[in-house]
Amino acid sequence: MSITATPPLSSPLQQVQRTEPAAIQRPMARASEATEDTFGNRVSEALQSVNDQQQKAAQAARDFSAGRTDDLVGVMVEQQLSSFGFEMTKQVRNRALTAYRDIMNMPV
Repeated sequence: MSITATPPLSSPLQQVQRTEPAAIQRPMARASEATEDTFGNRVSEALQSVNDQQQKAAQAARDFSAGRTDDLVGVMVEQQLSSFGFEMTKQVRNRALTAYRDIMNMPV
């Protein structure tokens, strides 16, 4: 009677990973790299949009005060859009902070 070594036991996940062809894994990795639509990116884009609107409103006000344009209505619309974007950003921040505080105050 001969004793042979048995292969080490492995988890089913390790077996699936070994048998799954690399060609199947690569497109999935490329798809996740191509979609950079993360929460952080969306927040950054929203903040950049609000910043751009504020800069546009400030430029419109400078142009009006310098006499380069006489479109007071356009300046006021830009100012209101800028104000609305800023207030919305501030409210989102306040809600996020409130949610963070609520989570931190939860008993463990």
